[in-house]
Amino acid sequence: MVPASASPAGSARGLSSAHRLDGWIAFVLGNALLGIIGVFVHEAQAAPLTVTWFRCAFGLVGLTLWMAWRHRSWSGLWRGLWVGWAALPWVLLLSGLMLASWWLFFTAIQQVPTGVAVVLFHVQPLWVLLLGAWWLKEAVPRQRVVSVLVAMVGLVLATGVAGGLTSSGAGHASGYWVGVGLCLVGALCTATVTVVAKRLGALPVGALAWWQCALGAAVLWVAPVGQGWPAWGAPWAWLAGLGLIHTGLAYTLMYAGMARLATARVAVLQFAYPTVAIVVDWVYFQHTLGAWQMAGVVLMLGAIAAGERSARRNR
Repeated sequence: MVPASASPAGSARGLSSAHRLDGWIAFVLGNALLGIIGVFVHEAQAAPLTVTWFRCAFGLVGLTLWMAWRHRSWSGLWRGLWVGWAALPWVLLLSGLMLASWWLFFTAIQQVPTGVAVVLFHVQPLWVLLLGAWWLKEAVPRQRVVSVLVAMVGLVLATGVAGGLTSSGAGHASGYWVGVGLCLVGALCTATVTVVAKRLGALPVGALAWWQCALGAAVLWVAPVGQGWPAWGAPWAWLAGLGLIHTGLAYTLMYAGMARLATARVAVLQFAYPTVAIVVDWVYFQHTLGAWQMAGVVLMLGAIAAGERSARRNR
């Protein structure tokens, strides 16, 4: 989950059709890879904080190699990573918030289906709207207010409130709703990163993700040391995949794609992530959303997409 303002997405008006097609494929593929993250977390069978450390450690390796290749030299790599002394404390704060959102997500998917968790994390634009109005004193267009209200209705339906608890929450109501709460708090952390990064200004491509992984690798090593290292073999392979595939490779594809796409398309195509997550939940985990939940998912994601497109047009 990469905050929108930390991305290098920009206008693609002058790009060729071939470049836009390449960007579309890369961005959707990156989001699709994120959509199968629940399988890797489930198969790793590790505690959420340990999972977070492994994702940071292996993600740091993958992102460092990608950025070294991109900058062609180690000196160029450092110039691409350095954000300046003034911005460094803020970047570390944002990295800490993103680490918290990862941990909350990995904890939440132990209580709720991954597809539901991913959908709930996509309320981030709603939090961004509220934080922007409160902290940045931004005006809120009427169309965005309508989009938010419709999305909130979809959110309520997606959590399984309609008609009482659905099959997703039956039998463990308390844990289910705790998971829902963790998702909403995690989305708030990500939205805060977006808003603060907007005030901070543009950062080098991939720098925030790299600092996030570096901070997590340096600080969260106490988790596997204290909780015990996973058994050698398959669990390590799944955990390595979280960092190398779902961080290094997925983020690289998303950055490459966003650089070739108009921001309006990015806002819509990012919903490949929850779509794939819901399908994986259905096929792999045998979690089927109820009719009201599915209607809520469609309503919420559609409202957010419409609101984002409206915001891009008005810029």
